[in-house]
Amino acid sequence: MVKETLDAPYSHYLLDAELSQKVDHRTTEEMDIDGFTLMEIAGSSAAKKILQHNKQLQHNVFLCGKGNNAGDALVVARYLLQHDARVTLVFISGTDDLSKDTQKNLKLLRAFDKKDRITIYEKWSGFSAPNNYNFIIDGMLGTGLTSDLRGDYAKAVGWANQQQHPVLAMDIPTGLHPDSGEKMGKAIEAVRTFSFGGRKQGFYLNDGPAVTGTIDYCDLPFPNAYKEDCKTFALDTDWVSLPSYTPGKHKYDSGVLHIVAGSEGLTGAAIMAARSAWAEGLGAIIIICPRGLLSVFEHNLPSVIKKPVGKKEDYYFKESHAEQVQDILQEKESSMLLGPGLGRNTDTISFVEQLLTTTTTDTIIDADGLWCLSQLEEWPKTDQANWILTPHPGELQKLIKDEIGEGHQRLNTVRKLCQENNTTILSKGMPGIIGTPSRKCYLTNYNTNYFARAGSGDVLAGKVSAFSALGLAADESCAAALLNGQQKLSSLQKDTNKIPEPTDFI
Repeated sequence: MVKETLDAPYSHYLLDAELSQKVDHRTTEEMDIDGFTLMEIAGSSAAKKILQHNKQLQHNVFLCGKGNNAGDALVVARYLLQHDARVTLVFISGTDDLSKDTQKNLKLLRAFDKKDRITIYEKWSGFSAPNNYNFIIDGMLGTGLTSDLRGDYAKAVGWANQQQHPVLAMDIPTGLHPDSGEKMGKAIEAVRTFSFGGRKQGFYLNDGPAVTGTIDYCDLPFPNAYKEDCKTFALDTDWVSLPSYTPGKHKYDSGVLHIVAGSEGLTGAAIMAARSAWAEGLGAIIIICPRGLLSVFEHNLPSVIKKPVGKKEDYYFKESHAEQVQDILQEKESSMLLGPGLGRNTDTISFVEQLLTTTTTDTIIDADGLWCLSQLEEWPKTDQANWILTPHPGELQKLIKDEIGEGHQRLNTVRKLCQENNTTILSKGMPGIIGTPSRKCYLTNYNTNYFARAGSGDVLAGKVSAFSALGLAADESCAAALLNGQQKLSSLQKDTNKIPEPTDFI
């Protein structure tokens, strides 16, 4: 059984629509905490965060539907009214059929208005925007949306997105699918989203990152036990600790990594991966390469041990090399990175199959190693083997021999593939996805498009392999590698406006 060590806090659980509604329902039914109380806590939390960052609010426009998202927005309006802000309420489809708690909050808001500072529009067609206002508050539709926006809701979203005033979303931007992160026709483009009781999975997939803006998590009194069915989580340095360098007494006490890589004309990938891994403080890196390439690695990697196999005229791996490579692997306890620049020779496919059939070394398979794996009818994975696969979307498609879409579809594919093959997958893309055999998946919360350049994958594979060699579990090795990249990206963006190069992340 593959060991899993990541343990996300409840604030970073990513709920889908079904689980969100289930948690809310169970809390009201089993804990006897009524919906009006939950609405008050949610709205007051958002209002306090708004007031914390905006000391002088003069006027705000609230776009409201009929359900509980509108009720959350009305609570915010009441708090801002108490701080002398004017409030314009626009009920997109009227006030006749408001939910019970939303109707109660509208009545309460009116009772608080002693200075006639509220303007109410009963329908979208009658709305005329005030000349000056600070924010647009989106309280139209929530996680229950299942079809494309139509009619006045689509018009209201279009209007809000055309304004220069910032839009703040209650729980989820109207029009964003909570599971897939896809726009349902169109969606509010918020600068800030106040997520109540649980972040939504769709925030991190497809269109989600572009329309949610900054995500503010607002805790609600949901019992943690009700969220235990969650299988998707947001990666963050807030809860994942990156490993620190600890020197050993001997070079082989501080982590050993074997890199099985290289073919004629493709040595650069192995060199990038080795330099990336070396930067994390490993005691030793051992390059295993075809003997014909030895001089290239001797010249470019003076600090790395080289173990050539085969003859001087061998410039790619052959099936006959597998036994010799296996003997080298058994000399030291280590992790193995298989794939950078390996090439796509038919004989190399046989080499990969033979090597993976016999090795029990913790193995990270990247690049051409993944391509070779995709050419096999069955994966030669032993029950004792612990694999980490690091495919980009194209490589993932080759592995499953089928086309997949981005975002939600890729997430589901990774989840299924990990469980079926008892393996860990770091799926490159936007977002980066870590999948585990238990079906748990972890999503990056930063813009990984900066890493979509040739060479970046080799750097990432080197980091994952280094952390594995340092003794981290497979899921934690992947998380540490992704967050290592996030930290370096953040530092680069503070210091320069240049487009990052792969070597910047070593």
